[in-house]
Amino acid sequence: MAGRINDEDVKAVRDAVPIDAVVSEYLQLRPAGGGNLKGLCPFHDEKSPSFQVSPSKGLYHCFGCQEGGDTLGFVMKIEHLSFAEAVERLAAQAGITLRYEQGGYSPGRQQGERTRLVEVHKVAAQYYTEQLGSPEAEIGRRFLGERGFDAAAAEHFGVGYAPAGWDHLVRFLRGRGFTDRELLQSGVAQDGRRGPIDRFRGRLIWPIRDITGEVVGFGARRLRDDDNGPKYLNTPETPIYRKSQVLYGIDLAKRDIAKTNRAVVVEGYTDVMACHLAGVTTAIATCGTAFGGDHVKILRRLLMDSSSAHSAGEVVFTFDGDAAGQKAALRAFEDDQKFAAHTFIAVSPGNMDPCELRLAQGDEAVRDLVENRSPLFDFAIRSIVSRHNLDTAEGRSAALDFAGPLVAQIKDSAIQHEYAVRLAGLVGIPDERFVVRRVGQLAQWRRQRAAAGAPANAPAHAGARAAAPPPGRGPAPAQDEAGPPRPRTGGPPLNLRSPALLEERELLKVALQFPQLVAPAFDAYGEDEFTAAPYAVVRRAILDAGGVSGAGDEDGGDFLARVRDAAPDDTVRVLVNELAVEPLNMPRRRRAEADVYAGKRLVQVRLAAVDRRLRDLESAARRAEAQAGNAEAAGEIRAEAWTLEQYRTALRERGVAAL
Repeated sequence: MAGRINDEDVKAVRDAVPIDAVVSEYLQLRPAGGGNLKGLCPFHDEKSPSFQVSPSKGLYHCFGCQEGGDTLGFVMKIEHLSFAEAVERLAAQAGITLRYEQGGYSPGRQQGERTRLVEVHKVAAQYYTEQLGSPEAEIGRRFLGERGFDAAAAEHFGVGYAPAGWDHLVRFLRGRGFTDRELLQSGVAQDGRRGPIDRFRGRLIWPIRDITGEVVGFGARRLRDDDNGPKYLNTPETPIYRKSQVLYGIDLAKRDIAKTNRAVVVEGYTDVMACHLAGVTTAIATCGTAFGGDHVKILRRLLMDSSSAHSAGEVVFTFDGDAAGQKAALRAFEDDQKFAAHTFIAVSPGNMDPCELRLAQGDEAVRDLVENRSPLFDFAIRSIVSRHNLDTAEGRSAALDFAGPLVAQIKDSAIQHEYAVRLAGLVGIPDERFVVRRVGQLAQWRRQRAAAGAPANAPAHAGARAAAPPPGRGPAPAQDEAGPPRPRTGGPPLNLRSPALLEERELLKVALQFPQLVAPAFDAYGEDEFTAAPYAVVRRAILDAGGVSGAGDEDGGDFLARVRDAAPDDTVRVLVNELAVEPLNMPRRRRAEADVYAGKRLVQVRLAAVDRRLRDLESAARRAEAQAGNAEAAGEIRAEAWTLEQYRTALRERGVAAL
């Protein structure tokens, strides 16, 4: 059992390590007046700094959660240490040799559990770095060299090598006085059939340090083809290592993060190395897990991420531009709302990660990657919108369905409004007010659900359609304000006699009953000019039968027979018969003017098609204008629209003569 630490040594430790120096390892401190310092409390989540440190008194106190104490108390609470472990940790930093009341100088076995586990990792890390110079580690040195990392870079980051044998590290650590229980508990070893064996074998090793610089775990990269393990193997969860609470490189990046008010989140160990060597010294990475809430808390403290801060910080995420990278970026979007800092995303050309980019294009390209970042809001919204076919009203409606709730998550109302307007442009919906109202409604439902105790991000809108109006037709009818719209399980059956389809129906009736009245103009009409699918199939059957131009004045019966034969099934043949016998929708006394009636039907169907095309072009132009660098494309679209508008004017003024 460990002896009691000498009181004089405890006092010496307190005096030797200033409290502000210790606290600054975990959070950014700024002057608070009266010689005190302030920062965001590490013990509870807060928006404004209420955590104060008094260097002259050696004390800290949070006016928010009422936590307080001296240097040792701070270390005990934040690292979950016993009193003895906290003293031992600070003594090691100060270079003070501790005396114990029972047994004099304390041997290693008398140290606290956490201290012993940290010591295991410290000694193991030294062993791994020494092994990187061995002949066996040539494969590891070659791996580093191929990625642009020399011996100095490996030394700077503490990269090492684990020999391929079963128990090289175990035997070495036993020789240094560590027990098998400590080796297994630390995670550097695992149970074998005859006792502990090395967890990492024949791999390149990265030491994972906590924010104070203590090694608490390792990441190991596969090097050989005959290694059947995962590409990256990390230390398992231990009393000192929890992957959700560590960030690789945080010990090297913390001071520059606090100084520049920016953190760059990358995806892997080599990406952190590449960024730091290229001058982006604020780069950090998660360790085998997604960026999450505990990581957010670490960065918020370093960034002084306060809602009342005069200059907001930045968090820049770098992800591959492929589907997996976009998915990771959208996950990061969920955590964005936990920051007061502005969040951005940097996607390199060719979907290269920072390590690949540095190797291919040099250090400046890595720096430019971070500097040319884009707002994460914008990236997330564009990623979702890009999945839909914006050339159709249905696609635009679906894009709004999925992107609208994302915009509604933005807490800042001014930014939310701006992105709602931008969403209207990206999707191509001319009525910006409709989109703004829709987003505002979704945001209101989120607040109501949160107030009722439901998760704020619960999919209240899931399955519901935002019911974007067909461009140019105004907003959809207002939904019930009491809650989100219910999902549509299916539309009503198509009514081919509805007024909306009247012109198309009448034109097909004329083409089948009096083909000579619409020849040859009708044969130039495309299937897409008939919006009802059954009518488009009839149009195709007429074309397959030789068109109206192939039907002579005395060929009515044969012409209809050819159309029926060209029909793909009995349903279409029934519709052809129906259209062929149904009287035209015109007074009997004006039957003599059937040619005029036929001409008007040709004009009206064509006008409707032109109007639809103009709406699509307007949508495409707005999307192009919403994207930086697409001014030329937008201009070409506007030019096509202008030509169509002239044609529409001619149709209205000259009628059938303009066809």
